[in-house]
Amino acid sequence: MLILLAGMSILTSCNRTENDINSLQQQVWKNPRNARAYMLLGNACARARRYSEASAAYKSALAINPELDDAFHALAAVAFNQKNYGEAEKYFQQHLERSPKDSLRLYDLGNAQMQLRQFDKAAKSYSEAIENSDSFTDAHYNLAVCYIRTGRKAEAEVIYKWLLVKNNYLAISLQKHLKNEAR
Repeated sequence: MLILLAGMSILTSCNRTENDINSLQQQVWKNPRNARAYMLLGNACARARRYSEASAAYKSALAINPELDDAFHALAAVAFNQKNYGEAEKYFQQHLERSPKDSLRLYDLGNAQMQLRQFDKAAKSYSEAIENSDSFTDAHYNLAVCYIRTGRKAEAEVIYKWLLVKNNYLAISLQKHLKNEAR
């Protein structure tokens, strides 16, 4: 009985998502110059993992309003989720240009660069994120991983010691990277 209810819940959720997308698509067709409607449609498609449709909706929103900041982030996130890290980097960079000191934007850019194995560039992005938000433990962790990948083990160990105090979970994970590098 419990399995049946769980299955019905999943089906109901899928139907609700499909209905939401259809309703949002109708809104876009009725008012094709509404950038915000395209953003909502893109968000619904992204939640449903219909990434190509989400990307198309976000690009339509940008065509209407080229200054729509959250569209750049959304396009980057969709590309990142599809493991298209080069495109993600491009859109994260455009998103960063609108607020160059924003730690989260710098962190996102660093994540795309790290996936592209551009460890020096990623380290620079993470360092800048940390400059603007010193307690950003995830940025410290990723910076240490970049240091390990570029042979800067001593600098990674300094971050490891800092993480022991700030975030033990990340410190333990980083310790595993340090041990793997030692082999």
